[in-house]
Amino acid sequence: MPDNANNSPITTHVQPTGNSQFATPDEMNPAKSNALGGEQVTAEKLKVFIIGLPRTGTTSVSVALLEQGLKVAHMAFTKQAFMLADAISDVPCFSDYRQLDGLFPQAKFVYLERDLAKWVPSMQMLLGKMLPHLEAKSGRFHPIMKRSFQHTFAIDKEANPADEAHLIDCYQRHQNEVFAYFHNREDFISLDISHAGSLSRLLQFLGLATNGPTLGQMTDRAHSNTQTNSTLIHQDRVNTSEHVLDFPKLNAGTHVAAWHEYKHPNKVNSNSAGPQSRKFFDYTL
Repeated sequence: MPDNANNSPITTHVQPTGNSQFATPDEMNPAKSNALGGEQVTAEKLKVFIIGLPRTGTTSVSVALLEQGLKVAHMAFTKQAFMLADAISDVPCFSDYRQLDGLFPQAKFVYLERDLAKWVPSMQMLLGKMLPHLEAKSGRFHPIMKRSFQHTFAIDKEANPADEAHLIDCYQRHQNEVFAYFHNREDFISLDISHAGSLSRLLQFLGLATNGPTLGQMTDRAHSNTQTNSTLIHQDRVNTSEHVLDFPKLNAGTHVAAWHEYKHPNKVNSNSAGPQSRKFFDYTL
């Protein structure tokens, strides 16, 4: 099941380190950046939201961006997590992209596509693990997690939320709404991470086409030992202008905990506490 999804708060988070081309709380003017109060951020640098549905490659993209030096939250349940992270994926981004677009007007949005023949059984497997914990009253997952899944997959209204036809309808409806909302916008890109060169396309879109890790070392080491400190991966780098890069393949098959297992100093805790403790934005869907 997704990592950091529990309703119980986590009291610590890893302070991000390393250089990043993206906004950090210290780089924002508190008088303008009122995301911790008045609910809109005017940032000097970009914020990235990965708005693909679960099981479309959000973990693979998140890890790839970590390796580019970004601070990344795979799911974010507090204002502070959004402020700390350069890139946020999964919950609540796939359900709240319109509201986040209003809060972060300079952000870039990345939609992830996946072949339905592969996505549906993968999503069915995930829901099989998650559904008991998404129940409105007794489920142990965070309320933001429950809200995102209820909004996108109608799990509180469907007798069988994992039904193939229902999931296909949810996927296509979400995709159509995303494409309509971001039509002809230059701050939006759609990717299928299984396509050759998809990581290179993302880095170019984000203006990060600089030195990056080779696919082989990123992929092989992530599969063989996800708990190994990722500094090992940094030892061999190539120039992305000369090499086509693909994404690491993480959370393959029935594996759903790759983000939790992957150790990196730039990971941002989903439940990070800030000036307003663990409050979330006050928008509604």
